[in-house]
Amino acid sequence: MSGVISVDYIRVTKENLSSEHICCAISNNNDIQVASKKAWLSRRFEEGLVFLKSVQRGKCFIEYIPVEHAWNPIDGDGYMYIDCLWVSGALKGHGYSNDLLDACIQDSKEQSKLGLCILSSQKKKPFLADPRYLAYKGFSVCDEADNGIQLWYLPFAQGNPKPSFKECARHPHIEKMGYVLYYTDQCPFNAKYVPMVQAAAAEAGVPFEAIHLESRADAQAAPTPITTYALFYNGEYLTNEQMNEKKFVRLLSR
Repeated sequence: MSGVISVDYIRVTKENLSSEHICCAISNNNDIQVASKKAWLSRRFEEGLVFLKSVQRGKCFIEYIPVEHAWNPIDGDGYMYIDCLWVSGALKGHGYSNDLLDACIQDSKEQSKLGLCILSSQKKKPFLADPRYLAYKGFSVCDEADNGIQLWYLPFAQGNPKPSFKECARHPHIEKMGYVLYYTDQCPFNAKYVPMVQAAAAEAGVPFEAIHLESRADAQAAPTPITTYALFYNGEYLTNEQMNEKKFVRLLSR
C-alpha cells in the first residue's frame, strides 16, 4: 500500500548489542551517548530487560523490565514496567506502537505477569507516554505524585492489585537549594548533555548539583517518580525534559 512503511523487528540482546543500533541514540559505539546506554543495557538483560526495535534506523522501539528490577521507585511485584515506548519521524502513524506494545503484552503474559505499568501524566509531557494513547489501549491511572506524574497500568485480569509509587516519590521535594538534577544512564542523552548544563550553570554562577543514580537501589529510593532526568530548583520539582545548554540558559532567564 502506498505510503505504508514495512517494518520488521529485532530483539537486542547481550550477544548482538555491540552490532545493533539502539534507536534512541543512533551513532557508532565510540559515541559517549551510545557507549553509556549500551553499558547500562548490558547489565540489565540478565534482570529480564527487553529491548525490541525496528530493523530500520529510527526511533521505533520498546524497552521494558520487571518492576522489581526497574530503576524507578515503584511497588508492583509481578508487573512489567515499560521504560520507554517511542515511535517517531517517518515511522510514526503506521501502527508500530501497537505492534511493539502487543509484543510486550504477549511476552509478559507468557511470563505470567499481572500486567503492565508505565509513567505518564494528565497532559502529554516530553519523553513520557501519551496519556491519550494509553487510555485508548486500555490503561488507566493507578497512582499520581504531587507533581502530576502518573503511574498508568494495564492489568491482565480483573482484581489484580494495583502498582503504586513508593512513598519517597509521592511528594517530589528535596531540601537542597539551587538546581539539583537526578539522572541515570538509562537515557543516553544524559552522557552528552548533563556536562553541558553543568558547564552552563558554572558559567552563569548558578548553584547546580548533578546526582548520578548509579544503582537500582539508589534509583528506587529517589525523591521523584522519574529518575532518567528530574530537575529541581530550591527543593521544588521543575521538569523531566532533557536540556542542552541553550535550553538551560533560557530556563535561567525565566
